[in-house]
Amino acid sequence: MPDQSGRIALVTGANSGLGFETARALLAKGATVILGCRSKEKAMTAKKNLFMEETSGLVQILDLDLSDLRQVKRAVGEVNSKYKRLDLLVNNAGLMAPPHTLTKQGFEIQFAVNHLSHMMLTLMLLPLLSQRAGSRVVTVTSGAQYMGKINWDDLHGEKKYDRWAAYSQSKLANVMFALELDNRLRNTGSKLSSLVAHPGLARTNLQSTSLVSSNSWQESVLYKLMAPLFQSASMGVLPQLLAATSPEAQSGEQYGPRFNLRGYPQLCRTAPLALNIRFRQRLWNISEGLIEGCRN
Repeated sequence: MPDQSGRIALVTGANSGLGFETARALLAKGATVILGCRSKEKAMTAKKNLFMEETSGLVQILDLDLSDLRQVKRAVGEVNSKYKRLDLLVNNAGLMAPPHTLTKQGFEIQFAVNHLSHMMLTLMLLPLLSQRAGSRVVTVTSGAQYMGKINWDDLHGEKKYDRWAAYSQSKLANVMFALELDNRLRNTGSKLSSLVAHPGLARTNLQSTSLVSSNSWQESVLYKLMAPLFQSASMGVLPQLLAATSPEAQSGEQYGPRFNLRGYPQLCRTAPLALNIRFRQRLWNISEGLIEGCRN
């Protein structure tokens, strides 16, 4: 991993799991890392834990509640006022398979937190990210992208809600957004890069949180059976670190572990639906319409 001294990185969901490991690795290489977290208390704990390790970087905290687009706009304003540039944005935070819940704006919470809020955050930070060549946006998805489909007629699960289908939809949307962003950046001649990464089967707090919310013994048994396949968060984070820092990583690429399950990172295949330009543009236009009211 190259030296990151002088780079400023914003990592969403940085208080635990993949986000914390991302922050830790970037700090160890000298970056200034902004911890974008919903809970200020958890963010302070993460900052304290990071300072206990050997690091040459600096840690900042940003209150960032991705379940409320108005709070995303406020957070962007804070970043713009404090920093003259931003070298790296890691769209890492996410929810996995909660009960049907709507945000303050009336959006299904997984579609909102995993996709819409990160899209809004990215688009509003583009001027700051474009200040210097070599800046990157890394959007974190999951293997669920391969099972996902966009329910065009019921994006928010109001007619019928399946929490795993909604999760897969949001993870497919992550990839579609990142690739369409890459396409639009190329068309404008921007030097900013947009990449995608997924951790494979990485053990984070998402699994335990999902079990608590579902109270499903079947899922509990399934996780126990799959336990040998899971790798640590410190391994699962490698694809997004490669996408964020490797000189060889190129805009539009996606990285994941070997066989999309576990192991060291490599270029990986993209969900076929995300390669459909017409679908990507349709999702972009719909999503842009949903966030527009909160951006202005």
